[in-house]
Amino acid sequence: MRAARLIFISALTFISSAAIGQITGPPTTVSGQDYDRNVITTAMPFLLISPDSRSAGMGDVGAALSADANAMQWNAARLAFVENEIGASISYSPWLMSIGVTDMSISYLSGYYRLDKEQVVGISMKYFDLGNIFFTDNGIAGTDFSPKDFSISAAYARKLSDNLSASLTGMFARSNLFGNYTNNNQSNPSPATALGVDLGIFYTKELLFNGKDSEFSSGMQIANISNKVSYSGDDNEQFLPINLKIGTAFTTSLDPYNKLTVSVDLNKLMVPTPNEGDTIPATLLEGMFGSFSDAPGGFSEELREITISSGVEYWYNNVFAVRTGYFYEHLSKGGRQYFTAGLGFRYQVLGLDFSYLIPTKRNNPLAETLRFTAVFKFESLGLAKASITE
Repeated sequence: MRAARLIFISALTFISSAAIGQITGPPTTVSGQDYDRNVITTAMPFLLISPDSRSAGMGDVGAALSADANAMQWNAARLAFVENEIGASISYSPWLMSIGVTDMSISYLSGYYRLDKEQVVGISMKYFDLGNIFFTDNGIAGTDFSPKDFSISAAYARKLSDNLSASLTGMFARSNLFGNYTNNNQSNPSPATALGVDLGIFYTKELLFNGKDSEFSSGMQIANISNKVSYSGDDNEQFLPINLKIGTAFTTSLDPYNKLTVSVDLNKLMVPTPNEGDTIPATLLEGMFGSFSDAPGGFSEELREITISSGVEYWYNNVFAVRTGYFYEHLSKGGRQYFTAGLGFRYQVLGLDFSYLIPTKRNNPLAETLRFTAVFKFESLGLAKASITE
């Protein structure tokens, strides 16, 4: 059990290599392939983990889905179109169960409140518990520690027209992977903290398709625009996972009882691609805007850095839902490729969602990942109802 956790904390250390400042070297070639493996690594990768079961069951789509309490993770601009005045959601996922880890988990809490017919505010918190880790130094027994990451966000969403909305989200994130652990041969690590913003825009339009009531939506979010951070307290800083998400969704009523949604998202990390020729660290703006043209393999490698999420959601009578999806990442950029499945249920103010991850390759540590979500929707005590129904 401890070995599995130590392997995982080592992986996190690689992802956040600024923590120890020793993982360097050129991209490694994948045997038998015509491309180099050149994975983009960032600090605080937990910020991009899908927390809620609805989107997770649809292949991690979310930029353009119908508005709900979990919109802040995907595109807070969706909140401007929520139908209820108050909503909340709580999600929980055991993590890495397939390799025997029993004390790691991801929890997510989110909610919103409609100020009037045009404005909505939201708040969310994500907590990543990495369980108990036993640190050693060159075989010498060290100390026990429970690494943890968390983020807190607050969002403001506003309708710009009957079909268009925009959002601004502020975020505070803290990652404490090593506690008071010290190493005589390396820089002593320390917690990393960041302040950031998300920007979102969302468009939705009702229409008729094949004579049936339908809806087309599209959305874009730039998430985790933040200062660079260091786990070692020196100048060896690293970017957060600044992410550009563009998505679209189409919903149509098959008949009075059956409804179908199809959605696709494209994601691109707006951080520098590893390049052994770079000797001067990029600033935040240089890294963001240069990320579209800095891949050493040129335009073809830039295209490989785009991940694709796709999903389908079927509702019966707005009570029972079945979901499925597929997530694709190029092998040279990490190779995450998996199918997802999910179920949903709604009754009055309560909703329950469940999702399950099925990797395309065996021995994937994310295999059999489960997520559970409870959703609540309420009318307020009448404080905002009059303004919404005017």
